[in-house]
Amino acid sequence: MTDAAPLTFSSLDDSDELARAELYGLLARLWLAPPDAELLQQFGVAVTQAPEAGGLLEGPWMELVGVLRATTPEAAAAEHAALFLAIGKPEVFTYASYYLSGFLHEKPLATLREDLAALGLTRDTQSTETEDHIAYVLEVMRYLIAGDDVATCNLEQQRRFFRTHVQPWVGQLCSAVRAHPRARTWAAVAIFTQAFMDVETQGFDMLEVS
Repeated sequence: MTDAAPLTFSSLDDSDELARAELYGLLARLWLAPPDAELLQQFGVAVTQAPEAGGLLEGPWMELVGVLRATTPEAAAAEHAALFLAIGKPEVFTYASYYLSGFLHEKPLATLREDLAALGLTRDTQSTETEDHIAYVLEVMRYLIAGDDVATCNLEQQRRFFRTHVQPWVGQLCSAVRAHPRARTWAAVAIFTQAFMDVETQGFDMLEVS
């Protein structure tokens, strides 16, 4: 598995599954690195219509679009560095192991690597982030939705991966970002991420009941 795939915006005619995959891809891109001029330009011309009008995502989506239209690559890079980058301890950690065990590179990362291997996925050796970085697990979800291998890319695999490696900790990350006084762009990213996770949780809850 490599870094987040290039972002594209779906049309209103695309299927719900494609829209889900693209939202995971978008969030993976935004958590991985600050938006560059090209990505901000896409938001400058993108439709502001929410993925689901009147749904849980409408308000958070509008806020995210507005914030990304108001920022610049330089301001976004400065905020990203202040929140997530540091020679020592960053202001906000973006790794599952930290939220699930209190330390980096602990058992949650080992468990994740085992599950990724079972899915036939490996880490890009050129990546500077470990597999439990939020961008990585969101990109895995995008792959499980949009991939061509139906034996791996199906709702059951999505449900298992989401329940084990996404749902238990991403909310804590979003709360930490929203509470940070320097967060503006990523506060909006966190709000939309949490709203999307809530929608996904409801969807998988319904899948288990049916």
